[in-house]
Amino acid sequence: MASSRDRQRKLARAKLDRQLARRAASARRRRQIQAGVGAAVVLALIVVGAAWGLGAFDRDPAKNTAQDVCLWTPQDAAANTNLRDVGTPATTGLPTTGTRPMTINLGQGGPVTAELDLAGAPCAAASIAHLAGQSFYDNTKCHEITTEGALRCGDPSGTGLGGPSYSFYDENVPAASEPSPSASPAPGQAPAYPKGTVAMIANPPGANGSQFLIFFKDFNPAKPTYPVIGRITGGLDVIEKIGALPTVDNGTGAKVKPKTDVVLQKLTVGEPTTQAAPAPTGPASGAPSASPSAG
Repeated sequence: MASSRDRQRKLARAKLDRQLARRAASARRRRQIQAGVGAAVVLALIVVGAAWGLGAFDRDPAKNTAQDVCLWTPQDAAANTNLRDVGTPATTGLPTTGTRPMTINLGQGGPVTAELDLAGAPCAAASIAHLAGQSFYDNTKCHEITTEGALRCGDPSGTGLGGPSYSFYDENVPAASEPSPSASPAPGQAPAYPKGTVAMIANPPGANGSQFLIFFKDFNPAKPTYPVIGRITGGLDVIEKIGALPTVDNGTGAKVKPKTDVVLQKLTVGEPTTQAAPAPTGPASGAPSASPSAG
């Protein structure tokens, strides 16, 4: 009997040893798995952190590679019936160096050519190119010969209140000139708006759209407000000829409306070039006072 009990105890002991061995092996496997999972989690966190730092999880990845150049502010075309909805230009990928050629046919002689300054006024150039592509300017009237010595164009309504259904901020407004006892700039100092300058004009100021000025005289105000966008490269004599036309009351008491209609038949804008815009070189001269209706 003692021998039988010994065998039973030995069998029970062997069974217990086997169970303990299995449990130990299982515990080792769990620890190995947990260690592997932990290492994988740590590695994953490192990878995710690096990707996050590099912007891989941005909601709009395009914004990392294409910065907005211009902001187009919507205008209420229902409230101002002089506005026309022709969409908006792009906000990214716009050229910001060199120049862009512009051609204006006014039916008063040869075409007028200009260079738009992409470095100084990229948004104005983008806006004019967009509008030209929509035939926005075609067969519209240049409705003012301003007392500053400029031809005002780009408003299909001819009221000074027209334009597209968006606006954009001022660019490249000249700095105020040194004080001078006369309307002319100080000796050796160029006027803010030399003859041949192309500039935006807005009503109200700062809400630019489609209207622009072409100066046929030097103009040097105490506080410049018109953003310079380019310069005439050919046909300035056509603008000077138009500037000499007689004017009549435009209905607001300002004698600035051309007595004979000046029709902008066609405006086109070419592809950008890398050539820098030329510096204004027009001769300085006396300037008339500013028109109360321009702004």
